[in-house]
Amino acid sequence: MAKAFQVDVVSPEATVWSGLATIVIARTPEGELGVMADHEPLMGALATGPVVIEAESGERTTIGVYGGFIQVLDNQVTLITDRAQITEDHAAAKEAAQALAEEAEEDDDE
Repeated sequence: MAKAFQVDVVSPEATVWSGLATIVIARTPEGELGVMADHEPLMGALATGPVVIEAESGERTTIGVYGGFIQVLDNQVTLITDRAQITEDHAAAKEAAQALAEEAEEDDDE
């Protein structure tokens, strides 16, 4: 069984997801990034799109995110997002992320 580590996904409104996970898959401007336990420390920008978290229980959670950062340090992954929404699957996460990006643009125009 894969080693678990702490994952927190937060937005300005709330903590979207928090718990122990065995893998996190997120998109950065440079491409897709997979993080497992004992990953080297890193910090990077998040690209708009889906984030997949496989919990210690084996359950997968998919979250559509718009903007933000990912930090990996000492077996803890923190995603600080501008906007995030839990979805049913990968396709729904892509749609949700795009909708969140459009909402952000509208808010900026006001």
